[in-house]
Amino acid sequence: MKRPNPPSRKRPTILDVAAHAGVSHQTVSRFLRGNGGMKPQTVARIEQAVADLDYRPNLVARSMRTRKSNRVTVVLPAMTTFVPSQILRGASAEAQAAGYQLDIVGLEGDERVRGDRVRALLDSGQADGVLTFTPIGDLEKLGLDHTPTVVIGEYDDQMRSHGITADGEPAAMIIDHLVSLGHRRFVHVAGSTDWMSARKRREVYLRTVAERGLENYAVIDGDWSVRSGYDAAQGLSADSGVTAVLAANDDVAMGVIRGFQDRGWRVPEDVSVFGWDNQEFTAYFNPSISTVDLDREAMGRRAMQALLARIREETEPELHLDLDCSLVLRESSGPARTNHTL
Repeated sequence: MKRPNPPSRKRPTILDVAAHAGVSHQTVSRFLRGNGGMKPQTVARIEQAVADLDYRPNLVARSMRTRKSNRVTVVLPAMTTFVPSQILRGASAEAQAAGYQLDIVGLEGDERVRGDRVRALLDSGQADGVLTFTPIGDLEKLGLDHTPTVVIGEYDDQMRSHGITADGEPAAMIIDHLVSLGHRRFVHVAGSTDWMSARKRREVYLRTVAERGLENYAVIDGDWSVRSGYDAAQGLSADSGVTAVLAANDDVAMGVIRGFQDRGWRVPEDVSVFGWDNQEFTAYFNPSISTVDLDREAMGRRAMQALLARIREETEPELHLDLDCSLVLRESSGPARTNHTL
């Protein structure tokens, strides 16, 4: 005998949330719109009610009432193999917490073309706001200066960073840490010179070595790849006296380590290796890789907060996009060896 289907669970409404939290439905509505000005205790009760009931706002119904799409769009210059996933993860989390869905589009063309596309997107009502990580031209000339549009011109047409994510200052932190372990002679395996981030890291590395009275044995041109790191390690002279390598990113660092290992050199006993970016694999490689962690998610969150404030016509928070960075010390870095030749 076929069993009857169990009755479907009724989806909780805003009235259910209000009753559960012991507040009015107007208060819950204000909370969901993110209007602020509420007592912390009230916010906590509503948040708990939303979690207990697994409440999800009905975005379709809301958009019919407010004539808003409840969607925001992030613009990149083009959809390529490189996507700034950490920045997008932070922006997406902030948007979803505010009840917005996030769309990501890649817009081909120059600044003027992208600007026209952004204006058309807003005029069509398909998005309530646009956060663009590539320049789109003069907002005033485009008629976008009073619209919910935030421009963080971080990437060029080839998705190469040229803004704050290109900052090379953490290289000085790395060198200073390695100096504290007794290192004095260094090699830098650089990224592609087409990228400002690679040029900045090289620049800060050379400046720091010179200012500290240290020795740069070589800057080896690379292309961000594992292979470029491997080739650099294979080609380093055994009597170079180098005790530490600063790699342009974690992929390069992995290649450097493997290149040394295939020569019978130990990391970090013979040579220390430092990466950059704190990619997930660095914690599980053997040896685990010392690296720099850049909080790109926070940058995405702050940029989205500024956009949401414009959408709500609230006072826009001051946009501080400085990247928080910290050294992640793991097994690939250690005290400098004392003998000159390997």
